[in-house]
Amino acid sequence: MRNKDRITLASSSPRRKALLTEAGLSFDTCPADIEEDIRKGESPIEHTLRLAEEKAKAAAKKVKSGWVIGADTIVFIDNLILGKPSDAKKAHEMLNLLSSRYHKVVTAFCILNAATGKTTKMVVESRVKIKNLTDKEIGDYIKTGEPMDKAGAYAAQGIGNFMIEKIEGSYTNVVGLPMEELEQALEELGIVRM
Repeated sequence: MRNKDRITLASSSPRRKALLTEAGLSFDTCPADIEEDIRKGESPIEHTLRLAEEKAKAAAKKVKSGWVIGADTIVFIDNLILGKPSDAKKAHEMLNLLSSRYHKVVTAFCILNAATGKTTKMVVESRVKIKNLTDKEIGDYIKTGEPMDKAGAYAAQGIGNFMIEKIEGSYTNVVGLPMEELEQALEELGIVRM
């Protein structure tokens, strides 16, 4: 792969790295350290799009060439964005809120040409139904430590899979990167041939 066609993932997420690897893509990583605070009046979709682009731009400044993929995933319910829980109490509150209900998982990705600044952006939304969770199930799950660095306090591809009753839409989106849409965008840009 020529240098100008090199792909860089602006993330240190093991889940995103695994999804790109499983798709057979060759890529480097350059985690983007940006503020992820929600801005006043920002919708969940605006929030994820902005962060995906900011991550891509931050990594592009470092790599200077090739294509950079920035992504951001959020979980939201009742228009409330559930980020990563700050502690076990917050994780318990989030899982309690999600119990027996549908919520949305939104991932935005931004593919940025580091040399030209040209971007392609997309948002993918999935609906997830969580089963009725008992206090014991929530407590036992929190003890595993898995919820602590996950938006919405659960991992669909991990132990947290036990609580998912139904997924409508892209499963890989719920994991953190909507691969079907991403691969199509990469192909349309002429970066990869699938």
